[in-house]
Amino acid sequence: MTETIHASAVSWNGRGMLIRGASGSGKSALALELMAFGADLIGDDRIILSRRVDHVVASCPAALRGMIEARGVGILRAKPASPAPLVCIVDLDQTAEGRLPHLQSLTLLGCNLPLIQRPIGVSFAPALLQYLRAGRIA
Repeated sequence: MTETIHASAVSWNGRGMLIRGASGSGKSALALELMAFGADLIGDDRIILSRRVDHVVASCPAALRGMIEARGVGILRAKPASPAPLVCIVDLDQTAEGRLPHLQSLTLLGCNLPLIQRPIGVSFAPALLQYLRAGRIA
């Protein structure tokens, strides 16, 4: 089972994070911030999702591999990361409610994945990178 979607994806030590949202919502900008903190770029603009046993793997179409858009700067080169199993989804179209939001999930290709919504007024990229590194306590 495979699907190509409009999104960005990064990874940290083989743990993938899918960044989704409407056009102009900041997917590439968030991916660039995460890359500045040490994450690797899986892909920008289009992501291929594949079901592998009990998880979803994110990869990049060959034509876009190693490229990311930076508004006002242009298309930048980036060292491409290998495909990685997703550990969570970040949705930039929804806003998190409360200081410690309830756990939410989204089903992709039949697999439930934790869903993280954009918080208001916090350092989002460092928190997401820590999530990739170590996960979340309920």
